[in-house]
Amino acid sequence: MKLTVFASGSSGNCLLLSGGGTDILIDAGISARRISDMLGESCLSLQDIGGVLITHEHSDHISGLRGLLRRSSAAIYAPRAVAARLRGMLPGVEERLRVIPVGEDFTIARLTVRAFHTPHDTDESVGYRVECGAVFAIATDMGCVTDEVRQNLLGADAVLIESNHDEDMLRYGRYPVYLKRRILSEHGHLSNDNCASLARELAESGTKTIILGHLSRENNTPATALRTVGRALDGTDVSLLCAPVFGALEVKVEEKCLASD
Repeated sequence: MKLTVFASGSSGNCLLLSGGGTDILIDAGISARRISDMLGESCLSLQDIGGVLITHEHSDHISGLRGLLRRSSAAIYAPRAVAARLRGMLPGVEERLRVIPVGEDFTIARLTVRAFHTPHDTDESVGYRVECGAVFAIATDMGCVTDEVRQNLLGADAVLIESNHDEDMLRYGRYPVYLKRRILSEHGHLSNDNCASLARELAESGTKTIILGHLSRENNTPATALRTVGRALDGTDVSLLCAPVFGALEVKVEEKCLASD
């Protein structure tokens, strides 16, 4: 299995996951033209995409979806409340929309997929766990780590998790108070420190690759996030990476760890 992060952050989120002869996107928060260009670098086109998994309806996760509907025939997968939002936002999406269960496995060709809830300030928000021999899981846009999130991340071979902000940079930064409170709430975004605690749990469960994503450009830096989370991973053999705001990051996901009980 291979993943390629096309973008991760408040200005757009999109990644390509390839395995078992199937290529899917998780979120489409950048333009369809940019997605097409980046697929081309992997010798793929929009018509090669076997499906698009949507985490939630915020613009940085779906802004390119309208263009994809015109230029690709891929099905759009989303849980019930997210699907309802998409119907109201994107005329014509209905015939391509596949409403998926949360907490139950479903398949896209040879990929086994499971959605799980993430605590965020929207009607519904999910992460995804995808298996095709190796296991990849993604969880961003969450204010805290719930038991449901933890259960679905533990034991994955590679994980992309949110490391949105440094708490001091946020608290003493220029954001208005209401926005600081939103980000710091249990339905906001995950801090570097909370991400570090989660990363340690993942390492102890056998995860070999951790990718930090959805970094704030105002209240974080890649160096700060990597330093904070890296300290928690001292003594482990985990490969720690940072997803780019723009530009591709390619990661091969190998089946190395045993699933955690």
